Amino acid sequence: MVDAQRPQELLSSDQLLLTPEEAARVLRVGRTTVYALMKAGVLLPVHIGRSCRISRAELERYVRRLEAPPSSASPRPGGNRRTTTNQRALFEFDPQPGEPA
Repeated sequence: MVDAQRPQELLSSDQLLLTPEEAARVLRVGRTTVYALMKAGVLLPVHIGRSCRISRAELERYVRRLEAPPSSASPRPGGNRRTTTNQRALFEFDPQPGEPA
């Protein structure tokens, strides 16, 4: 049985490191989401032996980044590159000059 006070204890406790499951409860997301955030490099875990933990400071940093408005002054990586749905060029064959058709 899950203790209803457990998330509140996590929020107010002085634990420095949380398991991914505890971090998921604090963030009120699924455990799989926390693992996906770690894999994407959004949440940086601490490894102690074979154990994986997330610091309280890392969770707070993540939430602050979510709350911060996106800065329009910094350009996106990749410049003004646009994607297209035109796939015709994928199926066209244009021989190079000097090559037989």
